[in-house]
Amino acid sequence: MGEETRNWGIVQFHSGEEDFLTDEIAVEYPLTVVVNGREFATMVCSPNDLEYLVIGFLASEGVIRGRQEIESLSIDEETGFAYTELTKEWTVTTSHDKRWIGSCCGKSRAFYFESDAKTARTVMNQLKIAPEECTRLMSAFQKSAHTFKRTGGVHQAALATTDNLQIAFSDIGRHNALDKLFGYMIQHRVSKSDHLILFSGRISSEVLLKVSKMGIGLLLSKSAPTDLALQLAMDLNITAVGFVREERMNVYTHPERLMRSGERALPVSEKGGIDADGT
Repeated sequence: MGEETRNWGIVQFHSGEEDFLTDEIAVEYPLTVVVNGREFATMVCSPNDLEYLVIGFLASEGVIRGRQEIESLSIDEETGFAYTELTKEWTVTTSHDKRWIGSCCGKSRAFYFESDAKTARTVMNQLKIAPEECTRLMSAFQKSAHTFKRTGGVHQAALATTDNLQIAFSDIGRHNALDKLFGYMIQHRVSKSDHLILFSGRISSEVLLKVSKMGIGLLLSKSAPTDLALQLAMDLNITAVGFVREERMNVYTHPERLMRSGERALPVSEKGGIDADGT
């Protein structure tokens, strides 16, 4: 496994003074995924947990449905290639020609609509959590973000139960962090019904769709959602919670998962969100 950070000499200016220091920088690593002998995609990622990344990426793209469909997986870290042989025939369609997937957001993932249409699913589990458990888990999540604290240059995604943080993955690409989490769930046959996801970045439509593919119904983020993400969350039965910080949070969709026993569920408006006046 490659090092995910590297030291870099810098000149730092502060209050009119200059100093020569060493800064810790996140490593950017290109990984080309080869499926059944054909190059499928090149992604820019952090060079750690690459097996989980490849498994999660292939599942997210609908190439595989489970780990049993992968006959072999080997990663040549020196050349930056991941070689995957499937137990089935697989043909790249015209829309799935080799792609470059950047570490940034959005349009670099041009294939996204077709693959998501095939793999996104309505989440059926109804795991519930108390609001104070959300803030406690987010606090633990942020304390575990060691690479971010050292570099400020990575995203993080974690799997948790209502009691404890289970495992977290970091990457320069927010989608990659989620794919690593997905790959871990597939590899270790993690139950979907009693887990939730914590995420460091914005809840975009792409992030929301990835969570739906994992079959997780609760997504907690310390950041904001987008309009399309919330529309998808309503349709796919996912509880999206943003700005989870200290003692507050915003529940945007399906608040019934945040209700304690005996409490009145918040009403949903005709537009899909929660009525602002609570009536």
